[in-house]
Amino acid sequence: MSARIYRPSPNPMQSGKGNSNQWILEFDPATKREIEPLMGYSSTSDMQAQIQLSFENKEQAVAYAKKQGLDYRVEIEHVATPKRVSYPENFSSTRKTPWTH
Repeated sequence: MSARIYRPSPNPMQSGKGNSNQWILEFDPATKREIEPLMGYSSTSDMQAQIQLSFENKEQAVAYAKKQGLDYRVEIEHVATPKRVSYPENFSSTRKTPWTH
């Protein structure tokens, strides 16, 4: 069984950090998803696909994977670069793009 360890990116629709400071361990799917003929939903018989474990740091997640004997891969942490934008710059006379209204 293999797993993926990653740190989720913050929600782009919100300005807060949210749950982006936790590390997540997810199991890779063991079987393909199938389409149910009656309703057309996609389903799987793999119960591990529903499990998401969260850890405070990467080292704890790696230690858990090693202890359980899992093949794991750690994805590179995405660090957001904040953009410095201030409200008064919208009304500056040295604005790069002209006003449209």
